[in-house]
Formats: sequence, C-alpha cells, structure tokens
Amino acid sequence: MHGAPLPPDAADPRDWLLYRGYGALLADSGVVTAVISYQVTDLSALPAAADDIAAMVEQVRADPRVDPERVVLWFFSGGGLFAADWLRAAPPWLRGIALTYPLLVPFPGWEVDPRFLPVDALDSGAHVPLVLTRAGRDIPPVLAGIEAFLPAATAHGWPIQVIEIPDGQHSFDILDHNPQVGGRRRDRPRRSPRPAESDLTHSATPPLCRSVGLSAVSGRPDLP
Repeated sequence: MHGAPLPPDAADPRDWLLYRGYGALLADSGVVTAVISYQVTDLSALPAAADDIAAMVEQVRADPRVDPERVVLWFFSGGGLFAADWLRAAPPWLRGIALTYPLLVPFPGWEVDPRFLPVDALDSGAHVPLVLTRAGRDIPPVLAGIEAFLPAATAHGWPIQVIEIPDGQHSFDILDHNPQVGGRRRDRPRRSPRPAESDLTHSATPPLCRSVGLSAVSGRPDLP
C-alpha cells in the first residue's frame, strides 16, 4: 500500500518504478505481488479508502494463483495509518506486516479517526510478525511515530524485526543514490518479507501483470 494523501496530479502508483521494482524482485523469488492503488484527497476519506483497500485485498486473495491463506501486507509512508485495522484484528490468513518509513502517528494538526492509530491498535490482534524499515534521516513526525510504535510493540509481545537505514531520508529507495544507502537498498527488498516469506505460496504470477513479475489490482476506487 502506497502513501497517502497523494497530490491530485500524481501518477498511478502502480506505474511507479519504485513499486514495479519491489514487485519484480519479490516475484523473482516466487512470491505473487500486487500493488493496490487507492485515492485519498482529504482525511475524511480514510475510512472509505480503508474499506476499499480491504476489498481489493480480497480481490487478490480470490485470484486462483494466490494462496489465500498466506498473505503479507506491506505499507509505505502515509499508508502506515491503514495498518491499524490489520494490527487490531489480523485475520488468520495474514502472515506478516511490513512497514517502510511508515507514518504511525498522524501529523500535528491532523484530525484522524481513532481507527487509524497504529500504536493504539497494538494492544489487540493476533501478533503477526512485523518488519519495520526506519530511515535515520526521515522527517521528525515519522521518526517520532516509530519511536512510539517500537516500544509499544515490544511491550505487547509483537515479534518485530527493525531494518535500519541510518543515512536514509524519507523515500530513500528513490531519492538516495550514495554507496551506503544504495547497497542497503539493494538488499532490503529480499530481506523485508523474510520472516513471513516461508509461509507464502510460491506460485506463478497472475495474468493481471503490467510488467514481468508484477501484478496490479484491476480495481481502483474513485474517492471524493
């Protein structure tokens, strides 16, 4: 799940090289991948977007080439707020949650439905494995949210792996091109899903693909 809100003129995230690259790397290891595209123009649209995301996850699980009982969800940036639903009530088929430079506490001044507070959601749920990637030079609100999330996850007994990118900025995987971060970036797509990867079905890529190894959800919600 990509970040939100996006600028009104932003290209479809399913066409971003960032997600096409991650998807192709994962598919190369035998994992079916899908990039879910949704739209959020203001914070009041979060509940409707979350419901649409859940419906699109079911669309992917219904594909005959996907094992519906072995699914990992990966949230990026502002999409981290949507992880709260899955943390609070993880279905039995959810084998892991990945969070990459995630927004886990709303920005100051944002009025967000309590449903979208991942830190508060940690006191319930099925305690599925978590993988969190932290960029050391991320923006302060994102780092503050991660600082609140990690001890809470540990206190509530969630199994969690933290991948540190000390010199990375927010969106380091498309913005940083120095040897240190570049080397870590090349490793990370294969490392991030590893705690749950053995639970995934190594099946062929669905015929929904836009590029080799990357499947894209055909439905896309049009939100107000």
